[in-house]
Amino acid sequence: MRVYRGPSDLEDILNDSRIPHRLPDLEDIVEAQKRIAGVATRTPLVESPALSKRLRKEVYLKLECFQPIRVFKIRGAYNKISQVPDKNILAVSSGNHGLAVSYVGKLLGKKTTVILPEDAVQEKVNMVLEYGAEIVRYRGDVSKGWELARQMVKSTGATFVHPFNDPEVIAGQGTCGLEITEQLPDFDSVIIPVGGGGIISGIAIAVKSRKPSAKIFGVEPQAIPKLAAAMKAGRIVSLPVHSTAADGLIPPAVGDLTLEACVKHVSGVFTVTEEEIIAAMKLLIRDAHIFPEPSAAVSVAALLAGRETNGLGKRIVLVITGGNVSLNLLARNLST
Repeated sequence: MRVYRGPSDLEDILNDSRIPHRLPDLEDIVEAQKRIAGVATRTPLVESPALSKRLRKEVYLKLECFQPIRVFKIRGAYNKISQVPDKNILAVSSGNHGLAVSYVGKLLGKKTTVILPEDAVQEKVNMVLEYGAEIVRYRGDVSKGWELARQMVKSTGATFVHPFNDPEVIAGQGTCGLEITEQLPDFDSVIIPVGGGGIISGIAIAVKSRKPSAKIFGVEPQAIPKLAAAMKAGRIVSLPVHSTAADGLIPPAVGDLTLEACVKHVSGVFTVTEEEIIAAMKLLIRDAHIFPEPSAAVSVAALLAGRETNGLGKRIVLVITGGNVSLNLLARNLST
C-alpha cells in the first residue's frame, strides 16, 4: 500500500482540475460570503467578561459553535459543493468535515459518502447518518482513510471534497474572518485552532486583507504540532498521529496551500497539552455558558496556560470553532 505523507500527496487523484490550485484572495472570499448567505450563519462575536477579567485583556469569542451543524465546516463545504456539478460527493473525515459535507449534500441533492475512522465520536457519526450520507469505516491510522479515498475516487468517479487543502474550501472558511472585521473593526489579534489549516488560512487571508496590522496565531495539540513543525522546517512535515481529545485537529500534516497562507500571514503557533485543553473546555462551559468540543477550546487553552501574550495586544478574538462534543467525554471530565 502506498504510504500517505501529507495532503498534497494525493493531489494527482483528488484535486478538482476545474479549480486553479492557488490560494484564494479577498475577492474569492467575498464571493464565498455571498454564496453561503442563508445557509451558514453569521455567528455572534461577543466579549467574555469572565475571560477578560481573568486575562486582563479584552477577550472576544467568535462562536462558530452556533452554526446550524455546530461547527465552522459548513462554510467551506457549501462554498465548494455548491459549485460542483457532479451528483456524487466523497469526503474523508474524523467527524466534523463529514458532518458538513453530508449536511450540504442533503441540501443540494447530492449522493454523499463519508469515510470515517472506527473510533470517530459517535455523536458525529449519528449526525452524518441523519443527513443521509453513506458511511464507510476504516481501522487504523488516518493514512488508511486517505488511501481508501483514493481507491473510491478511482472506482466511482465521485468528486472528492478535501477537508482543508482546497481553494474553495479555504475561501468558504475565510468568510469567518470577514465577519470578524465587520463585527469588531478594532482588534489586535485572532487566535484560531489548527487541524489541516483550512480555517486559519481563510481567516488570515481575509483579516490581513482588511486589517493588515492585526496578528494571526494558531493553536494545535502538543500531541500533533504539524503546523509548528512545518513552519519551522519551511515545508510540509508529516507527523505520527497520537491520541488527543481534540479529535478535529488530527490531520498528520497541513496542506501546501494552507502552509503557504500560514507562512505569509501567521505570526506564531502555540501548542497545548491535553490537560490544558480539557481545563479550557471546562472553563468555557462554566464561565461562558457554551459547550465547545475540545478542538474548539484550544484557543482559550493557549491563554489560560500562561503562554507569552505580549505580542497579542489588548483586544483578542478567540475562534470557538465547534460544539459537537462527546457526551461521554463531558461526563468523564465534568465530574472531576
